[in-house]
Amino acid sequence: MNDSTPRRARVRAPELTGKGGWLNTGGRQYTLADLRGRIVVLDFWTFCCINCLHVLDELRELEEKHRDTLVIIGVHSPKFVHEADHRAVVDAVERYGVEHPVLDDPELATWKQYAVRAWPTLVVIDPEGYVVAQHAGEGHAHAIERLVAELEAEHAAKGTLRRGDGPYVPPEPVATDLRFPGKALLLPSGNFLVSDTTRHQLVELAEDAETVVRRIGSGTRGFHDGAPGTASFNEPQGLALLDGPQGTAVVVADTVNHALRRLDLATGEVTTLAGTGRQWWQGSPTSGPARETDLSSPWDVAVFGGKVWIAMAGVHQLWTYDPAEGTVAVGAGTTNEGLVDGPAGEAWFAQPSGLAVSADGERLWLADSETSALRWVDLGGEVHTAVGTGLFDFGHRDGAAGQALLQHPLGVTVLPDGSVAVSDTYNHALRRYDPATGRVTTLATDLREPSDAVLVGEDVVVVESARHRLTRLRLPKEAVRVESTAHRSRREATEVAPGELRLDVIFQAPAGQKLDTRYGPSTRLLVSATPSELLLSGGGAGTDLYRVLTLNPQVAEGVLHVSAMAASCDDDPMNEYPACHVHQQDWGVPVRLVPGAADRLPLVLAGLDA
Repeated sequence: MNDSTPRRARVRAPELTGKGGWLNTGGRQYTLADLRGRIVVLDFWTFCCINCLHVLDELRELEEKHRDTLVIIGVHSPKFVHEADHRAVVDAVERYGVEHPVLDDPELATWKQYAVRAWPTLVVIDPEGYVVAQHAGEGHAHAIERLVAELEAEHAAKGTLRRGDGPYVPPEPVATDLRFPGKALLLPSGNFLVSDTTRHQLVELAEDAETVVRRIGSGTRGFHDGAPGTASFNEPQGLALLDGPQGTAVVVADTVNHALRRLDLATGEVTTLAGTGRQWWQGSPTSGPARETDLSSPWDVAVFGGKVWIAMAGVHQLWTYDPAEGTVAVGAGTTNEGLVDGPAGEAWFAQPSGLAVSADGERLWLADSETSALRWVDLGGEVHTAVGTGLFDFGHRDGAAGQALLQHPLGVTVLPDGSVAVSDTYNHALRRYDPATGRVTTLATDLREPSDAVLVGEDVVVVESARHRLTRLRLPKEAVRVESTAHRSRREATEVAPGELRLDVIFQAPAGQKLDTRYGPSTRLLVSATPSELLLSGGGAGTDLYRVLTLNPQVAEGVLHVSAMAASCDDDPMNEYPACHVHQQDWGVPVRLVPGAADRLPLVLAGLDA
């Protein structure tokens, strides 16, 4: 060892102080004198910061390997107002699985004493109480591991190393069905799929959003494919339906595994779509085969423009996954952190964390959390900002979008009228941005860190992450208004049997006319469904006015969209140029799948004699 290196300078470590007190110590308050004889690593962090969360994960192996000589102390140093709330810090420590003591320093007293300038910063203190190293940013675990080994050898030889159990005391576990859920998805069945982030599982809830139907994942941190009970995740977040052959698959943003996973809804089988399990670093490939390319903290996913778009929070970008090609690539962003609009390759983001596609499929809305912004990407790749001005401007203010303020939002949800609900996480609120008026309003408050919301009819179901539950709210009338060019049917759904359903479009040519087949088929039938998962087979176009459809028994209800056309001409053999007429009708038929109900659906095309 070379005692002349900067890290060996004899600088006494300042005392640890913080008005919020200590967590994970069983109620005991600590001083540096209490830790004398141990190697101490101070981790200055704040729970909004994705780089800080990366460091928490980097330190886990080091913490376990040197548990009898090393004490890691998290010094929580808030950026946002909400992060200065002691209760929020308590939640974050559990949410992110922090297994070492944490000093809550809401006024940044210790931060100032150590002259820290950035999140995250790591400070190493030797067993005699002197600062020997300081590192800003992430990716330093390997260097600190070497330093810890050197300090162990040096102070064991000097007799100044003290081994034994550290000060960490785990909190008592709390029994709840969900624990800090992250995102939710409405399934074709009407049930909800929820990423139960802290328990490293996916949970399917019944339509009441409370009753647990099944759990997927072992419940321990890991990266294993397989059956529901053996597959493992690591703090999963975003969920989106994939357009598989039967529409029964979900793509999962497996955040701390830096991967995309695929869940087969029918079997519960979990496989890996993208990512290697390693975190992407500058200089790594930014495109290529999905299973061979590193990702970085994917936080949400959405299907947009035929690809799965990924909110890559860890590198402040949007990436895409192409299911057909099995490849990933950067979709937008430079990795620079900030708020800059413009072409995809020039835009800047800051921890994009929530995605939603507009009803017309032309906008990808996103919650850009660290800039407290609502932004969108158009089909041409241009990036725009609706609400938000930068990394350090935040608050809770309604009004014109240019003046409105959010605070670290994590989720976005498109509402029936085309407006956007924002899960304004650190304001404990659900906000609404209306593109038609350019104004922001508040829909609900007192929602304890809402991180996502799901539209269900004229209700919205909010993921209250810090209350460990889903909460149903009724939307105000203005959020469910229908534009004058759209139509909404209020009629009762038609009950039909799941499985095979014969669709018959009944057409009779008017008196004195007949179907004219001289130039080919004179009829056409087009069938589709909403949701698309309702229709397992029988969709598409054809020339017969009947069709055998197969309805998915896992989808409780939906709408069959039927378009039929028939051409008839005057039935007069003496007329060389008969008059012809086109008869066309479109139906949107609400259906409810009920075992034992009718297996035939007759529709009468205009032109039938009365």
